[in-house]
Amino acid sequence: MSGAGDRLEVVSRHLATSPTSAMSSDVIPITSHVLDLASGLPASGLAATLFKKNSDGSGWTKLNSGRTNPDGRLPGLTSPGSISAGVHMMKFETGEYFAARNLKTFYPYVEVTFNIEDGSQHYHVPLLLSPYGYSTYRGS
Repeated sequence: MSGAGDRLEVVSRHLATSPTSAMSSDVIPITSHVLDLASGLPASGLAATLFKKNSDGSGWTKLNSGRTNPDGRLPGLTSPGSISAGVHMMKFETGEYFAARNLKTFYPYVEVTFNIEDGSQHYHVPLLLSPYGYSTYRGS
Protein backbone atom coordinates (compact mmCIF):
# COMPACT_ATOMS: atom_id res chain seq x y z
CA MET A 1 0.00 0.00 0.00
CA SER A 2 1.31 3.48 -0.77
CA GLY A 3 0.22 7.08 -1.00
CA ALA A 4 -3.45 7.62 -0.20
CA GLY A 5 -3.86 4.11 1.21
CA ASP A 6 -1.02 4.63 3.71
CA ARG A 7 -2.45 8.00 4.76
CA LEU A 8 -5.91 6.53 5.23
CA GLU A 9 -4.49 3.74 7.38
CA VAL A 10 -2.62 6.23 9.62
CA VAL A 11 -5.71 8.44 10.04
CA SER A 12 -7.92 5.41 10.75
CA ARG A 13 -5.49 4.11 13.37
CA HIS A 14 -5.39 7.49 15.13
CA LEU A 15 -9.17 7.87 15.08
CA ALA A 16 -9.53 4.45 16.70
CA THR A 17 -7.09 5.32 19.50
CA SER A 18 -8.51 6.63 22.76
CA PRO A 19 -7.07 10.03 23.84
CA THR A 20 -6.16 8.54 27.20
CA SER A 21 -5.37 4.89 27.60
CA ALA A 22 -6.65 4.70 31.17
CA MET A 23 -8.83 7.30 32.84
CA SER A 24 -8.21 7.72 36.54
CA SER A 25 -10.14 9.63 39.15
CA ASP A 26 -7.97 12.63 38.20
CA VAL A 27 -9.76 13.38 34.94
CA ILE A 28 -7.95 15.76 32.60
CA PRO A 29 -10.85 18.01 31.56
CA ILE A 30 -9.85 19.04 28.02
CA THR A 31 -7.72 17.17 25.49
CA SER A 32 -7.27 17.48 21.75
CA HIS A 33 -5.90 15.43 18.87
CA VAL A 34 -5.18 17.02 15.49
CA LEU A 35 -4.75 15.00 12.32
CA ASP A 36 -3.48 16.50 9.06
CA LEU A 37 -5.71 14.84 6.48
CA ALA A 38 -3.64 16.18 3.57
CA SER A 39 -0.53 14.32 4.73
CA GLY A 40 -2.31 11.49 6.54
CA LEU A 41 -0.18 12.16 9.61
CA PRO A 42 -0.64 13.71 13.05
CA ALA A 43 -0.37 17.51 13.01
CA SER A 44 2.81 17.81 15.06
CA GLY A 45 3.86 21.21 16.40
CA LEU A 46 0.52 22.96 15.84
CA ALA A 47 0.08 25.87 18.27
CA ALA A 48 -3.23 26.11 20.13
CA THR A 49 -4.65 28.34 22.84
CA LEU A 50 -7.49 27.60 25.25
CA PHE A 51 -9.84 30.43 26.26
CA LYS A 52 -12.90 30.78 28.51
CA LYS A 53 -15.70 33.24 27.75
CA ASN A 54 -16.05 35.86 30.48
CA SER A 55 -19.22 35.37 32.53
CA ASP A 56 -20.35 38.93 31.74
CA GLY A 57 -19.99 38.25 28.00
CA SER A 58 -17.33 40.95 27.59
CA GLY A 59 -14.76 38.76 25.86
CA TRP A 60 -12.39 35.86 26.45
CA THR A 61 -9.78 35.00 29.07
CA LYS A 62 -6.75 33.01 27.99
CA LEU A 63 -6.33 29.90 30.13
CA ASN A 64 -3.29 28.25 28.55
CA SER A 65 -1.50 27.52 25.31
CA GLY A 66 0.74 24.84 23.88
CA ARG A 67 1.74 22.83 20.82
CA THR A 68 0.69 19.41 19.69
CA ASN A 69 3.18 16.63 20.35
CA PRO A 70 4.61 14.32 17.62
CA ASP A 71 1.39 12.24 17.80
CA GLY A 72 -0.75 15.37 17.18
CA ARG A 73 -2.06 15.37 20.74
CA LEU A 74 -2.27 18.40 23.00
CA PRO A 75 -1.57 17.29 26.55
CA GLY A 76 -1.07 19.59 29.49
CA LEU A 77 -3.40 22.48 28.64
CA THR A 78 -5.57 21.61 31.63
CA SER A 79 -5.14 19.73 34.86
CA PRO A 80 -7.66 17.95 37.08
CA GLY A 81 -9.95 20.48 38.76
CA SER A 82 -8.75 23.42 36.65
CA ILE A 83 -11.82 23.86 34.44
CA SER A 84 -15.25 25.14 35.43
CA ALA A 85 -18.55 25.16 33.57
CA GLY A 86 -18.99 27.69 30.78
CA VAL A 87 -18.22 28.40 27.16
CA HIS A 88 -14.66 27.65 26.08
CA MET A 89 -12.73 28.02 22.83
CA MET A 90 -9.63 26.42 21.38
CA LYS A 91 -7.85 28.47 18.76
CA PHE A 92 -5.59 26.45 16.45
CA GLU A 93 -2.91 28.39 14.51
CA THR A 94 -3.37 26.60 11.20
CA GLY A 95 -1.79 29.33 9.04
CA GLU A 96 1.48 29.06 10.94
CA TYR A 97 1.34 25.25 10.80
CA PHE A 98 0.86 25.09 7.01
CA ALA A 99 3.34 27.93 6.30
CA ALA A 100 6.03 25.90 8.13
CA ARG A 101 5.31 23.13 5.59
CA ASN A 102 5.41 25.53 2.61
CA LEU A 103 1.68 25.08 2.01
CA LYS A 104 -1.00 27.69 1.51
CA THR A 105 -4.22 27.50 3.49
CA PHE A 106 -7.61 29.16 3.29
CA TYR A 107 -7.95 29.21 7.09
CA PRO A 108 -5.27 31.21 8.97
CA TYR A 109 -6.68 29.82 12.22
CA VAL A 110 -9.52 27.60 13.39
CA GLU A 111 -11.58 28.48 16.45
CA VAL A 112 -13.60 25.68 18.01
CA THR A 113 -16.10 26.95 20.58
CA PHE A 114 -17.77 24.51 22.95
CA ASN A 115 -19.81 24.43 26.15
CA ILE A 116 -18.61 22.68 29.30
CA GLU A 117 -21.42 21.74 31.65
CA ASP A 118 -19.36 19.84 34.22
CA GLY A 119 -15.67 20.63 34.77
CA SER A 120 -15.09 17.24 36.38
CA GLN A 121 -15.81 15.41 33.10
CA HIS A 122 -13.46 14.80 30.18
CA TYR A 123 -14.00 16.83 27.00
CA HIS A 124 -12.04 15.73 23.92
CA VAL A 125 -11.89 18.22 21.03
CA PRO A 126 -10.46 16.53 17.93
CA LEU A 127 -9.60 18.49 14.79
CA LEU A 128 -9.32 16.92 11.34
CA LEU A 129 -7.40 19.42 9.24
CA SER A 130 -6.46 20.12 5.64
CA PRO A 131 -5.32 23.34 3.93
CA TYR A 132 -8.83 24.03 2.62
CA GLY A 133 -11.13 22.46 5.18
CA TYR A 134 -11.52 21.14 8.69
CA SER A 135 -13.91 19.13 10.81
CA THR A 136 -14.40 18.67 14.53
CA TYR A 137 -16.70 16.79 16.88
CA ARG A 138 -17.00 15.97 20.56
CA GLY A 139 -14.72 13.03 21.06
CA SER A 140 -14.55 10.61 23.94
